[in-house]
Amino acid sequence: MRSQGMEAYNIKDYTTAESLLNVVLETCVWDAEIREVRAECYINQGEPGKAISDLKAASKLRSDNTAAFYKVSRIYYQLGDHEMSLSEIRECLKLDPDHKDCFSHYKQVKKLNKQIQTAEEFIQEGRYEDAIGKYGSVLKTEPNVPAYAALVQERLCHCYSKNQQPTEAIRECSEFLQREPNNVNVLKDRAEAYIQEEMYEEAIRDYETAQQSSENDKQIREGLEKAQRLLKQSQKRDYYKILGVKRNAKKQEIIKAYRKLAQQWHPDNFQDAEEKKRAEKKFIDIASAKEVLTDPEKRSRFDAGEDPLDPESQQGGGGSHFHRGWNQWQGFDPFGSTGPFNFKFHFN
Repeated sequence: MRSQGMEAYNIKDYTTAESLLNVVLETCVWDAEIREVRAECYINQGEPGKAISDLKAASKLRSDNTAAFYKVSRIYYQLGDHEMSLSEIRECLKLDPDHKDCFSHYKQVKKLNKQIQTAEEFIQEGRYEDAIGKYGSVLKTEPNVPAYAALVQERLCHCYSKNQQPTEAIRECSEFLQREPNNVNVLKDRAEAYIQEEMYEEAIRDYETAQQSSENDKQIREGLEKAQRLLKQSQKRDYYKILGVKRNAKKQEIIKAYRKLAQQWHPDNFQDAEEKKRAEKKFIDIASAKEVLTDPEKRSRFDAGEDPLDPESQQGGGGSHFHRGWNQWQGFDPFGSTGPFNFKFHFN
C-alpha cells in the first residue's frame, strides 16, 4: 500500500495517492515521511489547512526537520498570515541558523511583517496618509501574492474613507467588493464614503447589506440610522448647499462663502418688492447656515442628521428655535465689526 501510494504521488495522481496514504497512516501513525508526502498531496489539491496539520506533525516526529518548518511558513505566507509565517520560519532557523532557504524567506517575511505592523500603528494613531504610503510599500515588497494585494486594498479602502477622501475610498472599496461582496468592514467603509459624497441611498444599501451578515453590529445600526436621517434631511434644507461648501469644509471656508453670499443677497441691494422679499428669505437661509456650520455643537448635530434650527427635529423639546423672521435680522452686520461693509436697514 505504501509503494502504491508513492507511485501515485510520483505520477501526480494526488487524489489516489492521498487515499492510499490515509490507509498507510492508520497503522503507521508516526511515519514522518508519509505525512510530508500526504501534505504535498493536500497542497496540490488546494487544502492548505490539512497540509499544515501533517507538516507540523512531521516537524515533531523528526527533531531536525527544517524542511517541514520551511514549508509550513511558506503556506502561511501564501495564505496571507505573515505573523504565523514569521513564527514558523524562526523555528527553522533555531534548528539551522545557516539554512539558506529559511534565512532568505525570513528576511522577506520579517520586512513585510514590519511594514504591515507599522501601517496598522499609523491607522490606530489616525495617521491615514502615512498608513496609505506604508501599505504602498507592502505591495512593492510582495507584489505577487494575491492575499497581500487584497489586504492592501481593504486597508486602503478604510484609510481613504477615514481620511475624508471619498472618491478614492469608493474606488478601492468597490474593487474589493467585487471579490468579497459581503465583507462587512469594507461595506461599512464604503457606506461612510458614500455619506461624505452625499450619496445617501447608496450608503443605506451598503449598511443594509452589511447588517444581513452582522445583525447586532452597533456601528452598522448607527450608520444606517444616520444615513436615513441624512437622506431625509437632504430632501429639506441643506446648510452646506446653501453656502455652496463641502461637508468637510473648514470654518474659514464657511465664513468666506457666507460673506460672499451675504453681500450678494443683502435685501438693501434690491429695489423691486418681490425681489427684495426673495432676497430676505435667501439672506435668512444664508445667516442660518452660517450660524449652524460655525458652531461646533450645532454642526455636529446637523452632520448627524438633525436640524438644530428646526423645532420639529429638536429632541425632548430643548434647543434654540432659530427660524427668525426678517425683522429680527435688522441691524445685523453679516461681516462683523471689522468687515468692509456696513449696511443700514430702512424698513417700516
